[in-house]
Amino acid sequence: MSETMHCSTAVLFVNLQKKNAASFAEKIKAQLEELDIKITIFSFEGKPDFSPHGYWDICFTLGGDGTVLFAARCLAHLGVPILPINLGSLGFLAEVNMDDWFDVFLKWKNEKIHPSQRCMFNVSVLRDSEFIMENFCLNDAVISYTGIAKLIKLNVHINSMNDQQLTINNIQDLGVALGAYRCDGLIVSTPTGSTAYSMAAGGPILDPEMEAVVINPICPFTLSNRPFVLTSKQTVIVTVAENQHKQGLTSGVLLTIDGQDIYDLKSDDKIIISQSAHNAQLVYPGKFAYYSALRNKLFWSGE
Repeated sequence: MSETMHCSTAVLFVNLQKKNAASFAEKIKAQLEELDIKITIFSFEGKPDFSPHGYWDICFTLGGDGTVLFAARCLAHLGVPILPINLGSLGFLAEVNMDDWFDVFLKWKNEKIHPSQRCMFNVSVLRDSEFIMENFCLNDAVISYTGIAKLIKLNVHINSMNDQQLTINNIQDLGVALGAYRCDGLIVSTPTGSTAYSMAAGGPILDPEMEAVVINPICPFTLSNRPFVLTSKQTVIVTVAENQHKQGLTSGVLLTIDGQDIYDLKSDDKIIISQSAHNAQLVYPGKFAYYSALRNKLFWSGE
């Protein structure tokens, strides 16, 4: 018989914009407290304005995929597994139904199922010899203009050094030039994010437990600029080309992390994207839940 997973604390991320989220959170809290599990609840409406601190044995998300993405960025570095309960519509990440969450939790607790290990990226921006931001992403990092149908010029390099090895001094050696892109934007996606914006922009669907990176230009000016899949051991460095405006400043160029965190960019900014040392750990009912979700949500025919 399998040993029981130690679980004495849990955290609930609750998106109050989802119908019945608050009442469902109370039901989950009551059931877990019957097992002597101490519960912390973080509720939010709209964009979360907090960054939770602490450690928990497991996290439950009540909402949609956006809630899972937020929780993953907050908790991945702590190694906290996330059980994503779907109160949204599509739910590629939030795959567990409200009716099934307790059974899935007990299977995890009894070690009958193990978390799906999902590659995450470190994303940082280097400007004038200073790193001005650092973040994680579980889905993607997107560089684009604000507004519609504005071409952006981006230079993409691939470097074999990881994020920990890159420094202010050696970043000048950008590595191998992949190419100069003129496009509406550039998506750098994880395998998990391959079913998100990248898929909508014509990118490939990857097995979510792969360790890979998808570079996918949005509406490229040159048709030969196609989606490109690399091993995640490579670091991607994207440089915002100079003189995109008369003054050389790129007002309106944005970096968006997981569709949630947004940063303004300028000419010659370098966006450095590499595999994180920390995976997101997502608790699902079975190994093939992802493929069932693909078939059902993309309306693929089956026997």
